[in-house]
Amino acid sequence: MTQTDSSTDCIVIGAGIAGASVAAELAAHCPVILIERETQPGYHTTGRSAAVYAESYGPPVIRALTRASRSFFHAGGGGFPDRPLLHPCGLLFVARSDQAEALEALEYELRDAVARLSAEEVAARQPLLRDGYACAGLWDGHAADIDVNGLHQHYLKLLRSRGGSIQTNAEVTGLSHADDWQVETRAGIFKAPVVINAAGAWGDQLAQLAGIEPVGLTPKRRTVMIVGGPDRARIDDWPMTVDAQEQFYLKPDAGKLLISPADATPSPPCDAQPDELDVAICVDRIQRAFDLNVRRIDNKWAGLRSFLPDGSPMADFDPDASGFFWLVGQGGYGIQSAPAMARTAAALVRGQDIPADISDHGIVAQSLCHSRKRQAA
Repeated sequence: MTQTDSSTDCIVIGAGIAGASVAAELAAHCPVILIERETQPGYHTTGRSAAVYAESYGPPVIRALTRASRSFFHAGGGGFPDRPLLHPCGLLFVARSDQAEALEALEYELRDAVARLSAEEVAARQPLLRDGYACAGLWDGHAADIDVNGLHQHYLKLLRSRGGSIQTNAEVTGLSHADDWQVETRAGIFKAPVVINAAGAWGDQLAQLAGIEPVGLTPKRRTVMIVGGPDRARIDDWPMTVDAQEQFYLKPDAGKLLISPADATPSPPCDAQPDELDVAICVDRIQRAFDLNVRRIDNKWAGLRSFLPDGSPMADFDPDASGFFWLVGQGGYGIQSAPAMARTAAALVRGQDIPADISDHGIVAQSLCHSRKRQAA
């Protein structure tokens, strides 16, 4: 239904996993409207994610938020889906002999989440690797595939069940502040004292509509494709396999293989499409590492992962714009950290302390604050 003029307590802009989850958490405490520019929530990044839950994956703040999300993924809560959201797969980091130092550094950084494997142990875990390719590896046996759609739909349903509303086809065309924020969209005008910027790759552009200084978000393209596996091989039990310097990854996907060159090419905010050079690079890297002949590509796509200069996310009010809250910079790790990030952001929006079960993992408001932008400058 098209709105002409609607007032509420909080407007969340962007219905990907970040916006949907924080809107659902806030809806337990106040009226919320979730605004999405596309015809469906999660079109650009969330809907294109091949996410895993891995406490060994991402920068320190993300890993802490992921650990703090563990109980949600494993135990769930009210209104939780009736099917599991995690499917165990394991995560294997592999290194060539020339990557030995990089593996040592990675092992030190992830020392509480991974175990060292010899070349023989790596080969046993991932039989598709070419003989002699890996000199050693690291193993995270707790990693699991995430049912991204199931998680996203959970939050959208929870938002509705708590009285929140979702407005799609509502690209923001104007944003201004007087007594309240006024959000002008193609679906009408929405007003609220608090606006949450969960617009992903468009986060800085959204702020600039309101005359707010951008925080330096850089969207980066990530290419993914589906290919067939080796004949007669049972691949569904193989782990996700990641290069020690993240130059590629491979994991089973419904009887086929999902592969990526782990590219991170800066891009303007857009409906990202795969670049043929990245596709070729991916196939070359995969065939060098694995005993696999990629004869055809069944499907390929790209998505944008948005990063702040220091690589960590931001969840904080803008100090120069009353009621404008930044929830951006998840950098491709926003699915695995969503449960804890949503609860953290909702608490900060409401002026509350970060929940104790999250702060116990070392998450403090300062690690997510806007002032990091000035420090980086």
